[in-house]
Amino acid sequence: MEPKEESINAMEALSPVLVVAGARPNFMKVAPIIHALDSARIRRILVHTGQHYDAQMSDTFFAELGIPAPDRHLGVGSGSHAAQTARIMEAIEPVLLETRPRWILVVGDVNSTLACALVAAKLRHSIGCRIAHVEAGLRSNDWSMPEEVNRVLTDRLSDLLLTPSPDAEPNLLREGIEAERIVFVGNVMIDTLLRMLPGARAHDAPRRVGIGGSPFAIATLHRPSNVDSPTTLRPILMALGALAVSMPVVLPLHPRTRQRVEEFGLGSLLAPLKATPPLGYTDMLGLQSAASVVITDSGGVQEETTVLGIPCVTLRETTERPITISVGTNRLAPWPLTEDGIVATVRAALEQGPVPVGARAPAGWDGRASQRIVEALRNHTNVA
Repeated sequence: MEPKEESINAMEALSPVLVVAGARPNFMKVAPIIHALDSARIRRILVHTGQHYDAQMSDTFFAELGIPAPDRHLGVGSGSHAAQTARIMEAIEPVLLETRPRWILVVGDVNSTLACALVAAKLRHSIGCRIAHVEAGLRSNDWSMPEEVNRVLTDRLSDLLLTPSPDAEPNLLREGIEAERIVFVGNVMIDTLLRMLPGARAHDAPRRVGIGGSPFAIATLHRPSNVDSPTTLRPILMALGALAVSMPVVLPLHPRTRQRVEEFGLGSLLAPLKATPPLGYTDMLGLQSAASVVITDSGGVQEETTVLGIPCVTLRETTERPITISVGTNRLAPWPLTEDGIVATVRAALEQGPVPVGARAPAGWDGRASQRIVEALRNHTNVA
């Protein structure tokens, strides 16, 4: 069936949409958005800033998730927060001036998110570009987190704030964001999870990493607050080692974490663990869905385990995803982190067991967020 004339006009009015991805947490979010834009025949330009440039952190995810090759790759690489943000700003400006998109769509809370929003905000009136932020309104209220700075400032700059869960809008309203700029669309990362879950389970990741069908834990660890000092990293690794006495603990090592382990001379603490290189999305999802418990400092993993109903222990003082705690799948380890505190919290989670979410799943975590994002862009073409 051919689209109605008004739909064709809406598509043309929205053309092009410039979609930005920069780091691994972004890729699971942009994949369904790209597919939804293509299905709606809305012209889009995909920009990869190169914030995550390691093949295991970038190329593998593009291939697994079916994300087309980026139209532009900025190749900014690693660096301090200031240096990386500045390089992204320098690289994205000529792309915006050349392509003059109707919308620039940024996701999440990484440096690429804020850098591209800042440049677009300065060019907003000269090129007519509007900013849409996917995953707007999340707050940890912890300003020591670079991600909190990124997400708050991006929300302040954005014309359209696309929220992932019902608790996000009140945060924005308290900060003075006008209600007409806020649209609840749901969690786009869950679109990817639900699409990929059957294949991930069939992939049998536990067997592939050598733990067969026995109960196991999986841990992910990458935040600077946890890994950039031996006084914080040591007790976490010791806790994982203590847990490994009773069940295998799989630890896919983020490049930053591996570097710190070597730098601090903590390699012996990895011996009790099943430490692996970074894993692709399919393997990670398969492991999470089969795990007895997940231990993490990742925001996305908190969301994924909530949908999967797998007990999760978060190694953070606060979380910008409190809905995962209220649903009952997630809990925070006592702060400041200690070996005993982490072990006790994980054992409590294991005793609780799986938490079937079912009808209690957060609103909008239903696999259709990307379609709602496209509809929001259509409906807010004339946002001032």
